[in-house]
Amino acid sequence: MASSSLSVVLLLLCLAAAASAQMSPTFYDASCPGALATIKSSVAAAVSSDPRMAASLLRLHFHDCFVQGCDASVLLAGNERNAFGNVGSLRGFDVIDKIKSNVEQACKRTVSCADILAVAARDSVVAVGGPSWTVSLGRRDSDTASETLANRDLPAPSLSVTDLITRFAAKGLNHTDMVALSGAHTIGQAQCKNFRTRLYSEENIDPALATSRKATCPQLTGSGDSNLAPLDDTTPDMFDNAYFVNLKLNKGLLHSDQVLYTLAGGATEDIIDGFASNQDAFNNAFAAAMVKMGNISPLIFPQGQVRRICSRAN
Repeated sequence: MASSSLSVVLLLLCLAAAASAQMSPTFYDASCPGALATIKSSVAAAVSSDPRMAASLLRLHFHDCFVQGCDASVLLAGNERNAFGNVGSLRGFDVIDKIKSNVEQACKRTVSCADILAVAARDSVVAVGGPSWTVSLGRRDSDTASETLANRDLPAPSLSVTDLITRFAAKGLNHTDMVALSGAHTIGQAQCKNFRTRLYSEENIDPALATSRKATCPQLTGSGDSNLAPLDDTTPDMFDNAYFVNLKLNKGLLHSDQVLYTLAGGATEDIIDGFASNQDAFNNAFAAAMVKMGNISPLIFPQGQVRRICSRAN
């Protein structure tokens, strides 16, 4: 079993390397020179209007790449959108649709929805004070999506450290990548249903945080399920390293956050200590991990298509 898993990871890495060799940051320089500026201005406007949108667009890219690769399958109506980790919680589809419409007006059927997602994720992070990174472009869009694969591959907030490591390793991402990408929870919010068990059943939680969150997240299942709370209670709308500082104080909101520090058995604590004490170290690791994640099994011409509308295949 271990040998089989290693073979799968090696295959994914080889495919990603081959695909990335065909991709380029300048992919649209000739065919759609205004594309990146259009995406950036649209993201800036959306985040200015709703700061939470930065986390939402970043999450869309993450949830896309973790299911059959970075191919915009998460944007297709139905299917992946109905998976346990997506239904009722993924948002930002309207922002991506608007960006796509603006880009289509300038360059018809040229810029893929998958590339728009990748660039929008980067620009969202920058818009709230986070690092930038170079996005290689040239992804194509899938014409299929899978709710089954989404339920299998997306990391759930209830997972143990071992299960998290396994999920990330299956995508070619190591311990540092996993912790850095988890740091995306320095922005955004979570629904009560995803942290209720932690509030009422776990001991490794700051008492003041638990008391505060219980006020809007009752213990009774089904009551207040969709009520929101910030994942980072310190600076919820700023991309910084407060998330890691919070983990050291037992202030991680999700089980899958806090276990990285208090139940990791030595696997990730040192990484968190480093990020908590050094903002630049986190920024650099996050940017590197986003580049790796953005290269998970992209579709490259002649595979896939460039969708005219992101929510449906051509």
